[in-house]
Amino acid sequence: MIAFTTMTTISWAADPQEELPTPPEGQDWKLIWNDEFDGDKLDESKWDIPEYKRRAAWWSAKAVALDGEGHLAIKTLREGDRYLNACIRSRDKFEHKFGYYVARVKLQKEPGHWTAFWLYNDSVNKVGDDGRDGTEIDIFEKITLDDQVHHALHWDGYGDAHQNEFTDAEVPGVMEGWHTFGLWWKADEYVFYVDGKPTWTTTASGVCQVPLYVKFSDEIGEWSKTISTAKLPDEFQIDYVRVYDLEKK
Repeated sequence: MIAFTTMTTISWAADPQEELPTPPEGQDWKLIWNDEFDGDKLDESKWDIPEYKRRAAWWSAKAVALDGEGHLAIKTLREGDRYLNACIRSRDKFEHKFGYYVARVKLQKEPGHWTAFWLYNDSVNKVGDDGRDGTEIDIFEKITLDDQVHHALHWDGYGDAHQNEFTDAEVPGVMEGWHTFGLWWKADEYVFYVDGKPTWTTTASGVCQVPLYVKFSDEIGEWSKTISTAKLPDEFQIDYVRVYDLEKK
């Protein structure tokens, strides 16, 4: 296993910046897929909601709701003697490689669970071509209730051959209000962003060259410490997710 960790600290303005990264000369960004989470029902042409036990909770559609004002909520709650939270994913509905992926999110408030915006497909479990044949890309994971934002890459499966690379960026005020989390996935490099500012640039051990699908999730487990002191229900909200590709001007 390879594990690298660094700490990046960047000064943030009071208002999140949502500009796209500057494209290469002669090219421009084109929106190719998005969800603004309008209405009061999740768009099943774009997402499915897996239903099964996940770590110390159950992923359930009961923990997913739209508020009718353009926001999706993924909740953490207690039902009897078990905890519920959820994942939505674009598997078999939208899978893509390269481009700029961005979501505007309001993070959870209570301890004991962690939220994430990530890219994945089953090829991550392949071993032998480093990350090129499949990489789990965690655009952000929010594990603690402080100013740290976790970015990570995982490849070569999750067994003995598993490898990863990650960093923690210090983002003052990230727990308050809305923030954007983005990834420019290039053919030869990853650049991660928070509020339009780059927080991590890496090539890991070979940049992923296969399509991945989009996931938003909430999880409970050892990584997030204890859920017993949390005041539930808690939730994190997603205002939008957008994927852009480069095109010639």
